[in-house]
Amino acid sequence: MKRKYLILLLITSLAAIDCWGWGQTGHRVVGQLAEWHLNNKARKRIKAILGSESVAMAANWMDNVKSDRRYDHLNTWHYLTLEEGKPYNPSIQEKDGDAYDKTNMIIKALKDGGLTEKEESEYLKMLIHLVGDLHQPLHVGKGDDRGGNDVCVTYFNQNSNIHRVWDSQIIDGKQLSYMELAEHLNRRANANTVQKYQKASIEDWLREAVALRPIVYDIPQDGRLSYGYDYVAFPVIEERLLAAGLRLAGILNDIYG
Repeated sequence: MKRKYLILLLITSLAAIDCWGWGQTGHRVVGQLAEWHLNNKARKRIKAILGSESVAMAANWMDNVKSDRRYDHLNTWHYLTLEEGKPYNPSIQEKDGDAYDKTNMIIKALKDGGLTEKEESEYLKMLIHLVGDLHQPLHVGKGDDRGGNDVCVTYFNQNSNIHRVWDSQIIDGKQLSYMELAEHLNRRANANTVQKYQKASIEDWLREAVALRPIVYDIPQDGRLSYGYDYVAFPVIEERLLAAGLRLAGILNDIYG
């Protein structure tokens, strides 16, 4: 009985450490923002692919299938490594693929067409998710701390790590539904803002993530995070979610519009 308990504790601890992507709320915010900024043609084509599922609700599919061993090859697609001051280097990425490489691959496959219904549906759901992941700064990792998963902190007196704090804890602490947060952010989405975000390349997204590292890793020596860290980090998270949603809309309009 004691051995079973220790095994269960280890599994639980590992599951808590290996956080990937924005939490469910963040990914849905990205999907909802994108859906609001689709053109009519893209909206109709995406609805035909997703059926009754909205873009917001499809946004977490890539996390949900982690429980299905047939999709284990997707595990490394959620992130990439980018060394400070250097361009993307395929030789230092995971052998099964990374977020940058696979996002480009999926965009090309969706543009080229010729996919089965299942392939197109899954690729579309992956794209919705990966654009979100690429805007979470810790998914463009330094390569030495598993995207912040190894950086232990306490967040409002709860044991955590800096990756989980950015993935979900700051967002969930605001106690907003994904629709409330998306509506709040969409008020900023004027024509100039949309144009500014959508003209950036995916390589620009990576550079933006690296530029945010000083903010992300500005952690007190005792590792205790609370209101002060939230005050600085949440506006960054808001901007990242808005950028991801508008850029996802631009990509989908280009593919399907």
